[in-house]
Amino acid sequence: MLNIADTLHRWCCEARPFALATVVDVHGSAPLPTGTSVAVDADGNAVGSISGGCVEGAVYELCRQVLKDGGAPQRAWFGYSDDDAFAVGLTCGGELDVFVQRVDRSDGPHLAAALGEVVEGRPAAVAQVVDGPDDLLGATLSVLADGSMTYGTLDDGSADRLVTDEARALLRAGRTARVAVGGNGDGCPEPLTVLVHVHASRPRMLVFGAVDFAAALSQAGAFLGYRVTVCDARPVFATAARFPYADQVVVDWPHRYLERTSVGPRTAICVLTHDAKFDIPLLRLALGVPVGYIGAMGSRRTHDERLCLLREAGVTEEQLTRLHSPIGLDLGARTPEETAVSITAEIVAAGNQRTGLPLSGLSGPIHRDQTLVPRSTAQPISPLAAIGRGR
Repeated sequence: MLNIADTLHRWCCEARPFALATVVDVHGSAPLPTGTSVAVDADGNAVGSISGGCVEGAVYELCRQVLKDGGAPQRAWFGYSDDDAFAVGLTCGGELDVFVQRVDRSDGPHLAAALGEVVEGRPAAVAQVVDGPDDLLGATLSVLADGSMTYGTLDDGSADRLVTDEARALLRAGRTARVAVGGNGDGCPEPLTVLVHVHASRPRMLVFGAVDFAAALSQAGAFLGYRVTVCDARPVFATAARFPYADQVVVDWPHRYLERTSVGPRTAICVLTHDAKFDIPLLRLALGVPVGYIGAMGSRRTHDERLCLLREAGVTEEQLTRLHSPIGLDLGARTPEETAVSITAEIVAAGNQRTGLPLSGLSGPIHRDQTLVPRSTAQPISPLAAIGRGR
């Protein structure tokens, strides 16, 4: 639902009832991810898309029907078949599980607050019950301010506690996912499946080395939604004028800056200096902190020498496996702009645990199935997997 947060926020504030159709499960090459929504108000106005066009008409009519009937939420499954592929099926070959519910004034206060946070660019999560007892289907609970504030309720008890914990974990990870809770002796007798919609803080990209490649990389990083910092110990090069796309330009020794700044599993570190006096203390520190990506620029010879120096500095072989060096994918990149594409492509591929190989040379579905996240393991397979999805 957060893909249409601005319109939904306005409708909630206006106490305007609407039907919300949300993708709660995806199989195969479906065009849009779990959590994507379409909404239709009482006047027939529609916003959003869940399939890029191929099932929108059927979803629109289902929303109108749910809004008119005002009854229980409905479930619809859209998949590919030879008979109806060009009518309501997904011609891309994927399958969508869609949950449709009516949202009215009683759902407004806390949902409007969460949507308002998203509109303002602040982190928020909305947990939506998509499987469970009839009286809980469609119920929502919101977690705001990086997990410190919770609004709404499911049962005023164990379900609230369990769902809030999972929503906080996913909010920290920056990932939208389905979570299974309850039914296993943990205080919540009824098993529930909850779709947690997450709008997280922007991930960070730390670019070390105020070089031409850094200027292009900071622009590419900003395009992907990163909060970009460029850091260099040389004040003559580390200037805001040279890096207009960076959110911050810092003059400091790289390892000293990394020691005092905040990083997390969605942080990407790109070391472009290929100068041992900067690289070694920086990488020694970076390889020991929980960030999502670490890459270092340099030739193969520079890479081999760097590995020797890092081993001498006490870096373990296990830690060295985290280092992407030479940085980037093999695109034949020459210019700073091409190199930035090479680096960001590797970050996206690594974050999604993909090969980076041409799709034309691979078999199987383009998009992997979305699997259910077990209780208390609400951590992403890779911390950068959310990047580029907007959630």
